[in-house]
Amino acid sequence: MKLNARDSSRYFDNPDPDKTGLLIFGPDAMRVAIKRQEVIAALIGPQGEEEMRLSRIPGSELRKDPARLNDTIKEVSFFPGPRVAFVEDATDAAAPAILTALEDWQPGDAQIIVTAGQLKASSKIRKAFEGHRNAYSVGIYNDPPTREEIEAELTRSGLTNPDREAMTDLTNLSRELDPGDFRQTLEKLALYKLKDDTPVTSDDILACAPLSTEAVLDDILNIVAEARPQEIGPVLRKLQAQGVNPVTLLISATRHFRALYTAASDPGGASAGIARMRPPIFGPRRDRMLRQAQGWGAPKLEQALTGLTDTDLQLRSAGQRAPDMALVERLFLRLAMLGRR
Repeated sequence: MKLNARDSSRYFDNPDPDKTGLLIFGPDAMRVAIKRQEVIAALIGPQGEEEMRLSRIPGSELRKDPARLNDTIKEVSFFPGPRVAFVEDATDAAAPAILTALEDWQPGDAQIIVTAGQLKASSKIRKAFEGHRNAYSVGIYNDPPTREEIEAELTRSGLTNPDREAMTDLTNLSRELDPGDFRQTLEKLALYKLKDDTPVTSDDILACAPLSTEAVLDDILNIVAEARPQEIGPVLRKLQAQGVNPVTLLISATRHFRALYTAASDPGGASAGIARMRPPIFGPRRDRMLRQAQGWGAPKLEQALTGLTDTDLQLRSAGQRAPDMALVERLFLRLAMLGRR
């Protein structure tokens, strides 16, 4: 039987121990692995692997030893409780062994959990699970997680009371990060809020979210966009000492001011423009960029982008003799002064 996205999310949290098995497949190995971990943990419990109620079989080995899976599901464990025979990275080369095990499975046998990469609809393994009366097949795709999935992750991490803005930020963050990184962020957030019963806020998320390369350059970009020319020189020296080159600074500044221009020129207003940004901007950084976009306005931001483009052409010109960092510093000073007008 085939499970849809909503039903599969619930099933992973509370799988049926009396089922014959489950196939989890999809193009993203990390997403498939996370769901496999969830369902196996829910089936055998936290002590299941220590009690040897989990047997792992690489899919590639079933071609050499087709009887191994069938023998494994019939084994009797020394410890009581549900058992799982886990076949990892299966392909259709392992189909004969898997199909035989599905046919021979009897109540009391170990449940068969199979993971695979992207499988075509014509795949023998996929057709076997989808057509089986007592087994399930779930496709895991690269779609953004649903609110229900995010709430399940929050509950699993012990975070049950995010405020409204924090929930929006978490939703945006879940679409920006890989599933593994998002789960690690929630675990870090849970430790950050340990013994703290107040609701999770946007500031809490910002403190725990992984920093991107752009975030490292935020200081200088905010100094320029907030018209603080006296701070530009010292910060540029520090960045230069850390190995940040002029081209990186210029690219980051262009990206930042282009985002401000997009927000400021949005027909629905700067707030609507910020909300439509991809990748999403959340928390205090969102509020800060909103203030910058509203303070500059679209006409001045057009001038800023022109200056950035002209400096980019100068840096690329074979005939320019001024040091690259000096050109970028001069540009940033002009932009900061423009922002004051």
